[in-house]
Amino acid sequence: MSSETEICNLLYRYAELIDQGRFEQIADELFVHARLIVGSEGTPTVDAAGMLEMFRNTTIRYEDGTPHTKHVISNPILQVDEEAGTATCRSYYTVFQQTATLPLQPIVSGRYHDRFERVGGAWRFVERDYTKVDLIGDVSQHLRFSLRPAPS
Repeated sequence: MSSETEICNLLYRYAELIDQGRFEQIADELFVHARLIVGSEGTPTVDAAGMLEMFRNTTIRYEDGTPHTKHVISNPILQVDEEAGTATCRSYYTVFQQTATLPLQPIVSGRYHDRFERVGGAWRFVERDYTKVDLIGDVSQHLRFSLRPAPS
């Protein structure tokens, strides 16, 4: 499998796990070696344990354990340095949600900026920037806090 395919599979695996409400697996499988940017410039990054705590405290999960969302990751722009075993990726995300009282609709979209490294022949996340939120709809049935778009 090509490096590009392996890295894109990590992006898609994240979407699959978050929509299934499997936050622990995201921390244990995907972000165990990563630092995550969650605040404004100058704010310290968090590790996988910190991100897991944030997911648990801020994301609404319903009776079935899921957030009733579908994260769609698109437009990945990859730059892979095979020799160094490093890569970067810029991609878009759009989150759709449907609940008993919210009709199916996009609720937020933005960009992920990710860095990866290859260790033991396998690619893994090194860093993800969660701050690049561009468009915000009704997130009231998804998050326990208010989102603001990223500064231009």
